[in-house]
Amino acid sequence: MTKKITDKKIALVAGGLDLPFFTRDALRAHGWDVYVIGFKHFYDPKLNPDLVVSLGGCGRGHRALQKRGIHKLVFVGALGHINLSDIWPDFWSLSVLLSVIKNQRGYDSMAVALNKELEKRGYEIVAAQDLPPEITLEKPGIKTKKKPSKSDIADIERAIQVSHTIGREDIGASVVVDKQVFAVEAAEGTARMLERVIEMRKKRKKNSGVFAKMTKPHQDLRIDIPAIGVDTVKAVARAHLRGIIVNAKTCFVVDRENVIKTADKLKIFIQAI
Repeated sequence: MTKKITDKKIALVAGGLDLPFFTRDALRAHGWDVYVIGFKHFYDPKLNPDLVVSLGGCGRGHRALQKRGIHKLVFVGALGHINLSDIWPDFWSLSVLLSVIKNQRGYDSMAVALNKELEKRGYEIVAAQDLPPEITLEKPGIKTKKKPSKSDIADIERAIQVSHTIGREDIGASVVVDKQVFAVEAAEGTARMLERVIEMRKKRKKNSGVFAKMTKPHQDLRIDIPAIGVDTVKAVARAHLRGIIVNAKTCFVVDRENVIKTADKLKIFIQAI
């Protein structure tokens, strides 16, 4: 039997882009009392957060949450280029940061170490996708009118294999396969990887190949899980690819209805596995 959640207070800690909006609204629609904290220089001002803090000034956020009796945290949204002034730590943040640095060996292990340190300080880190399920593709299957062909299936299998390989090494979450591995994501992120693919394939006449954005093996799914949105679908179409592969339940789909509608319009398939 699923344990009933009685404490419905939660702090949404927001970076940039649209995901914080959809997560906030979905949580509230499910009866959550959401206190929004925006990271300075990253959050969208239209989000109108209850509190703004710098990455290094989280002691102020900690005090605000303690005052309100909030012990659940959910992290969503992108962090772009970070300036040193953004991470100059206050005492509370410094104590967390030192422990994180001591216990991390890569990007994913840093997230695990951060979660552990926050838990030591009395917080429960909640995976956003476990609360309002409509922000992901909840079940495996093809979600669009367009279906994969036999040749697509071979590319899909290869893309999944390569995604797991680079994920185990904490390199990236995204890969493009068109019979051969065309591109893998590294430090530049998914959007810039797709821009590279668009440039390389701009003279193509026929669409082929797939884009996969997969959860990394052993990834802590409470912070920074993969996400796609309408811009992802448009970039895949511009790259002359045929489809998108993501994980069911563990990939954010920002504005899911519009994502699928756009994919149908551009004749791109989306498959959750």
